[in-house]
Amino acid sequence: MEFRTLRYFIAIADAGSITTAADILHVTQPTLSVQMKELEEELGKKLFSRAKKGARRLELTDEGLILRKRAEEILDIIRKT
Repeated sequence: MEFRTLRYFIAIADAGSITTAADILHVTQPTLSVQMKELEEELGKKLFSRAKKGARRLELTDEGLILRKRAEEILDIIRKT
């Protein structure tokens, strides 16, 4: 897992959308999609779910909420360092 991937994860969680996060981060939507798929595979956990069937908004799963808290702590330590 890379710090960049954690930053991407947080951006998607904040935006509620891969497309919106991609615009904010100035990367392509497929790049973020692949990164999140690889992160979920690496962790063996589903991190996002659709808010409602057919909805575009993403919500964090319980595992995603745990990762978000840890990712924010890790990135905060990096900024302080």
